[in-house]
Amino acid sequence: MVKYVEAEDVCCLINVIVHFLHDNFKHIDLNRIKCFRSIGSKSYAYARIHGLPRIWIKALGIKPMYIVEVLSERYDPLNIEDKIQVLIHELLHIPYRFSGGLRPHGKYVNKKTIHKLYGLFVERGGLEFLLRDKHCI
Repeated sequence: MVKYVEAEDVCCLINVIVHFLHDNFKHIDLNRIKCFRSIGSKSYAYARIHGLPRIWIKALGIKPMYIVEVLSERYDPLNIEDKIQVLIHELLHIPYRFSGGLRPHGKYVNKKTIHKLYGLFVERGGLEFLLRDKHCI
C-alpha cells in the first residue's frame, strides 16, 4: 500500500525555483500547489503532477490547484541538481492559465526546455543560494 506524507522540502524547492525563474513561472500561484511524498510506489517515475479536473473545481466551488508528488524511492536518492530538474519538469506541465489542466510532453515539456531553465536557475544564483544556506536540503 502506498503511503502519502506532506513534503515541505519539495514545496520549499518549488518556491525557490519559481522565485529564481519568476519570468518563466509567473503564472504559478504557489498558494495553490501542495506537495506530497509517496512511499511504497512501484512506479518508475521520479515525480508526478496532478491537476484538479475542471468538473471538481466547479462542483466544489474552488480555484484550480495542483499536487506535486515525489516518489520517495526514486526521488530522494537524487542529488540536488537532479531534484531541481525533476521539479522544473513538473512545473512545466502547468499551463499559463493555471486552470487545473496539464500540458503534455512535447513542444513545451521536454528535455531541451528543462535544461535551458535549469541553466538559467544556476546562472541567476539559485543553486548557489540553496547550497550556501542549506535551504530545502
